[in-house]
Amino acid sequence: MKIRLRDRAAFQADKMAKVALAATPRAQLDLYCVAPGQSQKPHAHDGQDKIYVVLEGRGRFTVGAADETLEAGEAVVAPAGVTHGLVNDGDRPLLVLVVVTPPPPHA
Repeated sequence: MKIRLRDRAAFQADKMAKVALAATPRAQLDLYCVAPGQSQKPHAHDGQDKIYVVLEGRGRFTVGAADETLEAGEAVVAPAGVTHGLVNDGDRPLLVLVVVTPPPPHA
């Protein structure tokens, strides 16, 4: 299945948009569309790893006790059970490809 990521980007004025792209029994693929000032509150998943890959823009990502600023072409991995989140503290839209494995039960 071919997915044109830029065509699927959909920003919302009130909160970060999470666009579901694909799911299998072993993985879930999402596109996070984060306007300046928007964020994903820090949280954890007990049985799931999450990989964030920045496609466009720049943002601050929290994984455990570490805060990292990432820009296009960079990624970070949040292992299962580790608190993670992000904030677009820049002035441009942030597009992030997100892989969750295994997918959550509701996927």
